[in-house]
Amino acid sequence: MKRTLYILFLFCFVSVCAQQEPHYTQYMYNMNIVNPAYMINTPGLIEVGGLYRTQWVGIEGAPKTGNIFANIPLNDKIELSLNFLNDEIGENIKQTENVFNIDAAYKIKLTESLNMSFGMKVGFDHLSTNTFQSNVNDDLFIQQNENQTILNIGAGVFLFQENYYVGLSSPNLLPNRLDVNDELSYKNDLHLFLIGGYVFDITDNLKFKPSTVIKQVVGSPLSFDVSANALFMDKFELGMSYRYQDAVSAMAGIEVFQGLRFGYAYDFSTNELNDFNSGSHEIILTYRFDILGLSKTYASPRFY
Repeated sequence: MKRTLYILFLFCFVSVCAQQEPHYTQYMYNMNIVNPAYMINTPGLIEVGGLYRTQWVGIEGAPKTGNIFANIPLNDKIELSLNFLNDEIGENIKQTENVFNIDAAYKIKLTESLNMSFGMKVGFDHLSTNTFQSNVNDDLFIQQNENQTILNIGAGVFLFQENYYVGLSSPNLLPNRLDVNDELSYKNDLHLFLIGGYVFDITDNLKFKPSTVIKQVVGSPLSFDVSANALFMDKFELGMSYRYQDAVSAMAGIEVFQGLRFGYAYDFSTNELNDFNSGSHEIILTYRFDILGLSKTYASPRFY
């Protein structure tokens, strides 16, 4: 009972503060989720992938997130990406969000090695709050299922070179809300993301990449992640991450065979929820394939 009341309070707090964009520990392997201007920048090389995250294991009704995505370069300047995201939170009172977006990015060359891309995100966001399974017995609480579908428009810019990248974006420029029983159930204010990373070539077989994502939500405190990943022989990967006032994470990845990569992350809570859960788990699977034989060699991946 104590856990249920605590997490219900937390969910209400999260809704009011508008921290609604799902965050991933392994966001760097699908950066389109936060920046529509991100590009693979390899014509002919298509990437598809899936991610699943179960958060705060041991707490009833804790968030669960699934994401399916694809990056499709059309030529050396234009790239499309598709993203479908399902996010659920709550048990007896369940809140569900289904998001589908199409991104289009256009690249211009600033110098021989430096590029800048501009991206737009268009799609829809379906919000649903279901209270039919609630055991709340109150004349003022009406059991119902509220649904709303809204337009989603985002934009971003991405500056990149072979060894570094910097991006600024807002995945959703249109704030929205969902009310249940005349009370605020879901609120999504403007989110701003600043991402950046640099790849150091330590040896021929070792690359090291520090990276960060800084998140600002209108009306909420600044949040940020700092990560460091090492890639061995273009195949094995280990990393650590720190999310400000939230979690410390460990990451591992392996290229199972050419083009197919599997990754896993474990988050250890450093906030007040530490006593109520056994951590968060996240897995990701990506596959890059050259369907038309137009891409560059797979031998040395860009590492972002």
